[in-house]
Amino acid sequence: MLLAFFDTLEILVVGTLWFDVPIRGGLGLLLALSGLFLISSLGMGLFISTVARTQQEAMMLTYFTLLPTIFLSGFFFPLRAMPPVLQAISYLVPLRYYLVIIRSVLLKGVGLGSLGPKCWRSP
Repeated sequence: MLLAFFDTLEILVVGTLWFDVPIRGGLGLLLALSGLFLISSLGMGLFISTVARTQQEAMMLTYFTLLPTIFLSGFFFPLRAMPPVLQAISYLVPLRYYLVIIRSVLLKGVGLGSLGPKCWRSP
């Protein structure tokens, strides 16, 4: 968990200093919500490592879960352009919510009050 948090801080520093991406929202809010995302991601990894019997099986399960997660999060394709069935499935993907959080806090300066309804609404 500490290593993942260090990586998150490192990406924020590089993004701010090297690529001039402003942090318009609260850094504490961003780190707290990043912690929730990291816990869910590490939980998925722990589940995969518990289910898998070999390292190869764990790697295949990771690829099997990560690819749909990335495609259903709205990172590559807009969620509104997806069929309704895939939009409904995307509500199960934690990365979907984290992308909304990152874009809102970093670029728009949104606080928790207006961020909550975007993240917790149902399909």
